Amino acid sequence: MTTPHTLHGLLQDSAVRGPERTAVVDGGRSLTYRDLDEQSNQLAHLLGDLGVGRGDRVGLFLNKSLESVVALYGVLKVGGAYVPLDPRAPASRVAYITANCDIRCLLTGVEKAAAWPDLLASGSTITTVVLMNGAAAEAPPGLQVVARDELDQRPVTPPVVPVIDLDLAYILYTSGSTGVPKGVKLSHLNALGFVRWAADAFGVQPEDRVSSHAPLHFDLSIFDLFSAHLGGASVVLVPQKASTFPIEAVRFIRDNEITIWYSVPSILSMMVERGGIGDGDLPSLRTILFAGEVFPTKYLRRLMELLPAVRFANLYGPTETNVCTWHDVTSIPEGDDPVPIGQAIENVEVFAVTSEGRRAAVGEVGELYVRGTTVMNGYWGDAERTAQTLVAHPFDPEAADRAYRTGDLVKEAADGAYEFLGRRDAQIKSRGYRIELGDIESALNAHSEVLECAVIAIPDDLITNRIKAFVATNVALAARDLAAFCAERVPAYMIPETFSILDALPKTSTGKIDRQALQQAGSDGA
Repeated sequence: MTTPHTLHGLLQDSAVRGPERTAVVDGGRSLTYRDLDEQSNQLAHLLGDLGVGRGDRVGLFLNKSLESVVALYGVLKVGGAYVPLDPRAPASRVAYITANCDIRCLLTGVEKAAAWPDLLASGSTITTVVLMNGAAAEAPPGLQVVARDELDQRPVTPPVVPVIDLDLAYILYTSGSTGVPKGVKLSHLNALGFVRWAADAFGVQPEDRVSSHAPLHFDLSIFDLFSAHLGGASVVLVPQKASTFPIEAVRFIRDNEITIWYSVPSILSMMVERGGIGDGDLPSLRTILFAGEVFPTKYLRRLMELLPAVRFANLYGPTETNVCTWHDVTSIPEGDDPVPIGQAIENVEVFAVTSEGRRAAVGEVGELYVRGTTVMNGYWGDAERTAQTLVAHPFDPEAADRAYRTGDLVKEAADGAYEFLGRRDAQIKSRGYRIELGDIESALNAHSEVLECAVIAIPDDLITNRIKAFVATNVALAARDLAAFCAERVPAYMIPETFSILDALPKTSTGKIDRQALQQAGSDGA
C-alpha cells in the first residue's frame, strides 16, 4: 500500500486496514473508520454537486462534534480547503474571515441558524449553507440552505478528484496586529511533515485513544485528528465541561481510558491545582504532550511526580510552521527555569539570528527562523505580510525555499536545545491562544466614547497571561459595557478580564502612551 500524500488519504488508508475500528468518539456517539470515510465521501459528492471544486475555501461553522470531523474530511476529499470558524466568535469576525478568503459555502448546524442573518448583514460572502444536522432551517433571502438528508442520497464511494500534496488543505486565522485576523495557508504537505513525524515519535497505534481538546480553529487540532488517524487510533473529543472544570478533565481521561493527552499547559496546571489527581489515578495514560505556551515549572514538576510512568514532551511552533521543535522532558530544571523548546523535528531546520543579522552562537540571544516542508505557504490575500515573514535564507543564498521569521527570541544551549525567551513584538499567549494586543486595542478604539486605550498582559502561572485594558474617556463608561462591546468584535478569549477607566493615559516624554507605567500599575493591581 502506498504512503498517503494527502490528509484525507490517511483516513482512507486506515479505513481499509481497520474499517470497524472506532475513528472518533463524541460522548455517547461514535463513528467507525468505515462510517467516517463513507460519510465524508457523501459530503464530498454533495459539495461537488454544489459547485465546490479544487482550491475552493469552505467554512466550518460548527461546534466540535462528529459532524465537524465529517465536514473537514469531506472538504478535503472534494479538493477544497477547510476554514474552521470559531463558533463562539462575534458575527462580525466570522463574516470578515468568510469575506477575506471568499467563502461561498458554509458547513454548519441548525443551532447556528440564528447567526446567518447577522453574518450576511456583516458582509459575509456565503451563498450556500449545508446543514450537517437536522432538517432545513428558514433562510434569509438570497441564502440557499441544503438539508442534512441530502447527504444520504450521495454515493459512499470516494469522488475522483486529483488532489496533490502541494494543494491547499486548510486556512487557520490567528490574531493580527492590524486589528483584523490573518489567514495562515497550509498545504497537505505542510501538515503531513509534522503529522507523520508526530505519529512516529509518539508511537500512535490502533489501540490508542487520543484526546482532542483543541478547537478546530486552533493548530493543536492537527495532531489530534490526523496523527491519530494515521495510526488508526480512536480520537476522543473533549467536551466543554471537561475543558472548563479541571476535576472533570481528570475524570474524562480516566473514564475514557485516554492514552495520549495533548493540550495547552494552562489546563494541565489547573488539573494539578484543582483536578484531584492521585497516585495511580490515570492508569491508561502513557503520554502527555503540551504546546502553545510556557508550562510553569512548578506545575510541570508536580504533574510529573503525580504521574511518574507518563512520558512528557514539550512541542513548540507557531501556526505558520506547525510544530517545528520539541523536547522530551525526562527531567525538570532546578528552580523555576522553564523546560527548553528543544531541537528541530525531523526534516526541519531551525536557527537563531541576532539583531545584527549574524547567526547566533551558543548562548547568544536571537530570533528563531524555521525552514522546511512544514512552513506555511503564506498569508491569504496579504503578500506584503507574507514577504515580511517568509524570507530568503540569510546564510544560504542558494536555498530555494523561504525561512519563516517567528518573532520569538531564543537562546541555544550547549546540548543544541533552544530555550524560549519571549516575543520580539506585542504578541502574547493566553490559555494557549496567540493574541495580538493591538487586535484588542483596535476593537476598543472602535467605541465612540473611548478616547484612547492600551491593553497589557499580566503574567500568570496558570494561564500564561491575563489581559487588562486601560481606557480613557470623558463619559461614564462601565467595565461591563466595554466587555460587551468587545464581545461583538473579538473572540471570548481576547476580551480583557479587567478594565481600568481613566481620564487620560500616562504618557512618555515623547507623547506616547507610557506602557511601562501601565504594566507596573497592572501588576500592582491598580
